[in-house]
Formats: sequence, structure tokens, C-alpha cells
Amino acid sequence: MNVDIFGYFAAILTTAAFLPQLIKTLKTKKADDVSSTTLIMFIIGVSSWIIYGYKISSSPILIANLITMILNLLILISKMYFSKIIK
Repeated sequence: MNVDIFGYFAAILTTAAFLPQLIKTLKTKKADDVSSTTLIMFIIGVSSWIIYGYKISSSPILIANLITMILNLLILISKMYFSKIIK
């Protein structure tokens, strides 16, 4: 059995976990309940995973964290936009 199957399975679940928050943020046009500090820390952590995944040539780690970073950046940008920090 190829161990990458577990990596892809974990990647799908952990990445998809951010979709409900992004959808809720875009629907309600509010993200007051989402911590900016947590999002920024998470994005920095995900960036580190991307570097790690690249260095060890791990597609599951690289792909999952690239998508996760995009989703979290969209949540952070939405939060800033809806709270009038950027317009």
C-alpha cells in the first residue's frame, strides 16, 4: 500500500475543514468571530509546511498546504475587508 494515500486523505480533510468558515464569512459578510492572530499564525505555519513539503518532495504536504494557505488568506482578506480595514 502506498503511504501517500494517507497523506492525500489527511490533506483533503484538513484543507476542506476551512471551507465552511470561508463560505460562512462570504455569506454573512462578517468575520468578527475569527481571530486575526490565529489566522496569521496559521498562515505562517502553513507557509513553513509548504517549504518543508517542497524540500522533501512531498506532493500531499505541498498541495494540501498551498490550498489551505489560499483558503486562509481569503478568510483573512475577507475579515479585513468586511471590518473596513481595507476597501
